[in-house]
Amino acid sequence: MTWPTLVQVVNKLRSPEGCPWDREQTHESLKRFLLEETYELFEAIDLKDPDSMKDELGDVLLQVLLHAEIAREHGHFSIDDVITNLREKLMRRHPHVFGGASVQTPEQVMKTWDAVKKTEKASAERVSALDGVPSVFPALMRAEKTQKKAAKVGFDWEETPDVVEKIHEELAELEKAMETGVQDELEDELGDLLFATVNLSRFIHVDPEFALKQATAKFTERFHLVEAYAKEEGVDLKDLSLDQLNLLWDRAKDHLRKNPQV
Repeated sequence: MTWPTLVQVVNKLRSPEGCPWDREQTHESLKRFLLEETYELFEAIDLKDPDSMKDELGDVLLQVLLHAEIAREHGHFSIDDVITNLREKLMRRHPHVFGGASVQTPEQVMKTWDAVKKTEKASAERVSALDGVPSVFPALMRAEKTQKKAAKVGFDWEETPDVVEKIHEELAELEKAMETGVQDELEDELGDLLFATVNLSRFIHVDPEFALKQATAKFTERFHLVEAYAKEEGVDLKDLSLDQLNLLWDRAKDHLRKNPQV
């Protein structure tokens, strides 16, 4: 199937003779589906499954085509406009490939990219150095992007130990808030601690979203083993004491350490 044929298929789905479900969709109603399809693509990538990746990329592309078709129907833009805009942006932001600029490292590429972005209309209309970070980003991602923007104008920690010290400071403030038990203070101090931890992730070059995802996956794997051990012994987790649960937890940790591929 060619690209024009695929576009025609989506046009047909949205036509009066097409699918009732597709016809009633809007930019707003499709938001959740684009997010779901993106996460399913992430999972396929994590599983290193090319067939699933191919399928999920198609689902993401369908969402793009649906949004473009809805925009075309309202006279805003078409999928051809999207493609043209993307092509021009890629060529404009890669002057070392399509122009006469010369860069040698990924770091130089990013500097060139940022310099070109500042000349574009969207960037030129921004007032604050922090503008351009979507409020709908997941909290960890938004914190990291905001910190990086502040760092570009020099507002950042100088050394990693300074960030670690800040984390200790925020933890102490959280512990103090825990003594009073005031919910607003607890939320405020915990937020400060999390924000400082994201700062540390930048300094040690670790993606906080990926790190937390890995930690959750590790916990889940160990907990499944704890459940399996309890089942083998014919007991319910709810009937075990915390000390007994910790013994099973340590057993699971030891098993996974000795059998990392299991």
